[in-house]
Amino acid sequence: MDLPTIWFLAIALLWTGYLVLEGFDFGVGMLLPSVGRDESGRRTMINAIGPVWDGNEVWLITAIGAMFAAFPAWYAATLSGFYVPVLLIVVALVFRGVAFEYRGKIDSAVWRRRWDAAIVGGSLVPAFGWGLVFANLLRGVEIGADGVVRSSLLDLLSPYALLGALATTALFVLHGALFLGLKTDGPVRHRARAAARRAALVAVPVVGGFLAWTAHDRGTGVPAAVAAVALLLTAVGCAAQRREGWAFAATAASIVAVSVMVFGGLYPALLPSLIDPAFGLTVANASSAPYTLGILSVVGAVFLPLVIGYQAWSYWVFRRRVHVDAA
Repeated sequence: MDLPTIWFLAIALLWTGYLVLEGFDFGVGMLLPSVGRDESGRRTMINAIGPVWDGNEVWLITAIGAMFAAFPAWYAATLSGFYVPVLLIVVALVFRGVAFEYRGKIDSAVWRRRWDAAIVGGSLVPAFGWGLVFANLLRGVEIGADGVVRSSLLDLLSPYALLGALATTALFVLHGALFLGLKTDGPVRHRARAAARRAALVAVPVVGGFLAWTAHDRGTGVPAAVAAVALLLTAVGCAAQRREGWAFAATAASIVAVSVMVFGGLYPALLPSLIDPAFGLTVANASSAPYTLGILSVVGAVFLPLVIGYQAWSYWVFRRRVHVDAA
């Protein structure tokens, strides 16, 4: 296996880790008004993800940094071609992070409601936006021989891409509801169980429809699609038996299966061209020089285990259920 392929797999791993880990805290954020119906409920939900949400974003920074270093043409074409969705995602993530820090600074219901709205929007926009971006990566964009993406924003809002965006949003809501059932206690836990049942009614058909459409168009990825849907159904069954740990593990594995289908469907392409397949970016024609990839491999071999180890340690330290008494 050559170095460009190894780095493609490493980037796929980083994106998968990001979607699994940040997926549940996006879901918690989107469920804030419906599951956290009073201040103690919302405080419980925020405390459940408080110790880990910013650490989860390290995977995003590392994934984008690795794209820049290993495949600079892919990085440039993706961020410029998806400029509007990516900008909206970044702005939403900034507002969300500020909201977590500021909502408790002033003892005012109005003040907290405004920051709660920022948390909901800051979770919904990235959940929807990343689905839109990855669906368009699979579908391809109008990229010319000069590596410039000519697709407009309207081109990115195709029915297929919008279904992909809805699929990630519904999947993350279900993932977040199961996390709350696993991590909290009291009324929040009961409402999270009910939210998981409602979310499953949307997530299973929407995710299944998107995966079926993808498998039909590309002619590959059927095993991963079947595995993803089967894992979602397993999660629903485990949640019905109140086995939240297994249910959460099943949605996490389902996200991994979806990621396998996305990146497995892309390879060896990185950004397919709808103008001419010869203009598309591939692992072979968009990678950095072998010397650069060699240096990156040494750096990655040292620091990637440290990142994974730190995250595992933080989840272990904050593993207990969260409960906040009403004032």
